[in-house]
Amino acid sequence: MNLKAVCFGEILYDIFPNEERIGGAPLNVASRLSGLGIKTEMISKVGDDEKGEKLISYLKSKNIKTENISKDTEYCTGVVNVTLSESGSATYDIAHPAAWDKIRISEGIKNSVKEADAFIFGSLVCRDKVSREALFKLLPEAKYRVFDINLRPPYYEKETLVKLMEQANFIKFNDDELFEIAEMLGSPYNSLEQNLQFLSEKTNTKDICVTKGRHGAVLLKNGTRYYNSGFKMKVKDTVGAGDSFLASLIAGLLKEEDLQRTLDFACAVGALVAGEEGANPILSKKRIYEFSRIPEKE
Repeated sequence: MNLKAVCFGEILYDIFPNEERIGGAPLNVASRLSGLGIKTEMISKVGDDEKGEKLISYLKSKNIKTENISKDTEYCTGVVNVTLSESGSATYDIAHPAAWDKIRISEGIKNSVKEADAFIFGSLVCRDKVSREALFKLLPEAKYRVFDINLRPPYYEKETLVKLMEQANFIKFNDDELFEIAEMLGSPYNSLEQNLQFLSEKTNTKDICVTKGRHGAVLLKNGTRYYNSGFKMKVKDTVGAGDSFLASLIAGLLKEEDLQRTLDFACAVGALVAGEEGANPILSKKRIYEFSRIPEKE
């Protein structure tokens, strides 16, 4: 099965107190997808600088196509200052503007999106008009649109979120994002499940997943709910855990694997990433299966 995914959006450096790490949600998703056997491509922009060269080299080392990552001579490669709490939760100070705010589309980019089995994008890339307009021009070209909501104050607003949700085939929230957006859209409910159903009906999206941190996730797929109650893990940092979860889930969906097994596998991957430093630790399938106790496929 020769499946292809295209990720659109920010690629950057996460700046921690003691080190710099390659990151950006779409890049993290692309890295995990490629590791799971999905042919993956990245659409973005970097600065004409050393950090940009290193990002492109990193992606190539992960077998991710980089032909549609352009260089900007005016804006630098993006950086984010990351602060971790004692529990490992991250807060972000995202430099603006950066090269990834200025993505422009080409015929080559359009063709890549048309050919892909999944087109994965987030909300942060819409903070700047240039990249936002590029994304909205690409959405009609995509077969299966995966919207990874990443609410990073002050870089989002209701109108854009609603437009993206209405055009998505699949939406991924964390529980805080679900409640915030449901309230934004006038939900009268307080429970997670009621708000999940409310947003599905409000946006006419049949496929939605909500992550609940250490308590797992719930997947709504064509009217049926699937649950995972989480895995025990000593958290080192949460950066990239949700991205690896999403990549693992989408890989299973594209391969048309059993949905419960796919959700369990994705939750295990997210937990293992949270237990490591950095957004993209290498995880063997053997380790994932041993940790999760999910029986390996024949």
